[in-house]
Amino acid sequence: MADTTFWKNKRVLLTGHTGFKGSWLALWLTRLGATVSGLSLPTPTQPSLHALLGEAASDPGGIADIRDRLAVQARVTAARPEIVFHLAAQPLVRAGYRDPAATFEINVQGTANLLESLRIAPDIRSIVVVTTDKVYENPETARPFVETDPLGGHDPYSASKAAAEIVTASYRSSFFAARHIGLATARAGNVIGGGDWAEDRLIPDAIRAWGSDGVLQVRRPQAVRPWQHVLEPLHGYMLLAERLWHAPDACTAVNFGPDHAAAASVGTVLDKAKVSFGGGEMLLGDGSEGPHEAGYLMLDSSLATRTLGYAPRWGLDETVSRTIAWYRAQQAGSTALDLCLADIAAYEASLQMPRKVAV
Repeated sequence: MADTTFWKNKRVLLTGHTGFKGSWLALWLTRLGATVSGLSLPTPTQPSLHALLGEAASDPGGIADIRDRLAVQARVTAARPEIVFHLAAQPLVRAGYRDPAATFEINVQGTANLLESLRIAPDIRSIVVVTTDKVYENPETARPFVETDPLGGHDPYSASKAAAEIVTASYRSSFFAARHIGLATARAGNVIGGGDWAEDRLIPDAIRAWGSDGVLQVRRPQAVRPWQHVLEPLHGYMLLAERLWHAPDACTAVNFGPDHAAAASVGTVLDKAKVSFGGGEMLLGDGSEGPHEAGYLMLDSSLATRTLGYAPRWGLDETVSRTIAWYRAQQAGSTALDLCLADIAAYEASLQMPRKVAV
């Protein structure tokens, strides 16, 4: 479990704090006593988890464009961070196809802008650059990727994140290693959890369709992904930041994903979601619609287990049921803050219990 005493009064800069994962992480870090400063564009969706959480995870001074180098420098100077989580990104595969130039500007140049500003930050000790499970060159061999596998990217989003990995490695070797500052990338993806209203995301799309008695259009029901609750990788990011603080050269890149047996197809996840939702219509495609997307993607997280003590706690059934329950409760009048705090408390409690391994 992350060291809850470690985070008290730590100055943390969180880029992408208005996004889905960023909102959850900002709330969790604040709950642990950290002083969180943000750097992000305005809320990307309507509704948005960031707006619903309000002051509990809000940073009114943190609106800036990661592509604006001077604005990034000003934010770093004002925040005086000791720890940085870089989540700001264009995070969608299909959006990357629509606007590849902007995707590369945000994900590659934005990462360089941040690292350039941190290069002269006097108090920085630990930096976690969040990329994706899609940074690997994927020959579709149905083998989970390990951190030493070749990087690549068929689509602009995946390629931009692989390029961000190379930028990060260069800054580590050229500047941060000599100062004994920990800098590593965290590779995870396909997160599920309450408060995500982005386009082209499986559960949000299902909630929107089924909540209005519509039919969910499913492009690739056979595609297999490493599904996990949003709190799983966020816990991994915190463990990684702590480890880098104490041992700057402990890690350079780390996968965070579910147990291999938890790999599941889009169709399987939707079948579970339909049961939890209480029904819903789906129209299954044959996988030919739209631009190329990988058919199989899975991560090997054994390095995170060996180095950080990381292990996923919630299986797919619990992940899906908790996510659907979050949306149903929010629609029934429960506040997003209460629902998120309840899930965080439940996850923290699960860290104290014997782990159930998926079989």
